[in-house]
Amino acid sequence: MAPFAPLPPPSPGPTPAPSFTAALTALLLGECCAGCGAPGGRVCAECADALAPRPHRCAAREGCPPAWAAGRYTGADRALLLAYKHRRIRSLAGPLAARLAGAARAAAPRAGPLLLVPVPARPGGVRRRGYDPVALLARRAAGLLDAPARPVRAVPALRQVRAVADQVGLGRAERYGNLRGALAARPGRLARAGARRVLLVDDVLTTGATLAEAARALRAAGASVHGAAVLVERGRRAASRSLYSQGGKDPPIPLHRPLSARIG
Repeated sequence: MAPFAPLPPPSPGPTPAPSFTAALTALLLGECCAGCGAPGGRVCAECADALAPRPHRCAAREGCPPAWAAGRYTGADRALLLAYKHRRIRSLAGPLAARLAGAARAAAPRAGPLLLVPVPARPGGVRRRGYDPVALLARRAAGLLDAPARPVRAVPALRQVRAVADQVGLGRAERYGNLRGALAARPGRLARAGARRVLLVDDVLTTGATLAEAARALRAAGASVHGAAVLVERGRRAASRSLYSQGGKDPPIPLHRPLSARIG
């Protein structure tokens, strides 16, 4: 009698969904994806895939240097940025900085020294959070970009010289007027950085008023502003509206969503 042939190994089949207990444990420990709320880590595999580098050239805005964005103000991009800034999840600085570095590569593809200059946060925001979110991303992105053929440094070479009104609820012309003359360069820091092309860095590009004012201040100090890199671009239609949609505040970010929910 012929020997029995071994049975083929069972097919792996679909990965089972996390149990309710696992989901609850992850939620209680704060180990949920900041993008979609699924348990298992700060950024789940699906949201990480959505955040793969896909930089795009931003639409032109008055006075704004040529800008590239890592993504758009929607879906996982928006959720993770808001979690980083408003829920103060600093562990997201790594993946967000990698996104920003991709936009910076697209904005300044040539070799040669490069200086990343972050748009400064308002002093009140820095005191409230305990750190400047854009400056932190700029430092992390510079570390990822730095190479012998292209030395990259991040230098906070801008400062606020007067108080400005909250930009929320202001139209495009009002935003430009509100920020005009609000920033100044730090010439000493620029001089110590040496002769480098300057790339402005910010989190969100809306009307372009902030980048326009930052570029004006740096050029007034003799800096060569090559362009800008931002995490996300808001659509031109959205640019004429307020930055936040609910009375000056972001819509609440749920701590978790159903496991079947997906980023739109």
